[in-house]
Amino acid sequence: MVRSATPADVPQILQFAKDLAAYEREPEAVTASEADIHAGLFGPDKLVEALIADEDGASLGFAIFYRTFSTWTGKPGFWLDDLYVRPEARGGGAGKALLTAIAALAEARGYARFEWWVLDWNAPSIGFYKKLGAKPMDEWTVYRLDGEALKTVAQG
Repeated sequence: MVRSATPADVPQILQFAKDLAAYEREPEAVTASEADIHAGLFGPDKLVEALIADEDGASLGFAIFYRTFSTWTGKPGFWLDDLYVRPEARGGGAGKALLTAIAALAEARGYARFEWWVLDWNAPSIGFYKKLGAKPMDEWTVYRLDGEALKTVAQG
């Protein structure tokens, strides 16, 4: 079963984020607090949406996503920021259920796209996404400004 996250899910969402960071070989990268997660999901300036995959009262995984906009299509879309399913639950349909739910929301809202990143070495996820019909955007390279570089650019 896939459902919208509630404030009671915040500790589990933060733990899933930490588990995902460990899986992606960056266990120290998560600096968010429960308060940060709560503000992003449920605060007055709600930034993201979250879905939880449950089975028999246990949370198996989550997805965090937010709205984007394409000037090329003139329509919004979704960006999937995080998708994580517990290792013992992988292959059981939770990941597909989460992606299906987001795709259904995009369709229902008239959105044009649903996009995300995947690490080049993550062959199991790449295979899974391709089986769903997702296409890699091989000609695009991701760039990021953060830390000192972000501060330097912001100061002009």
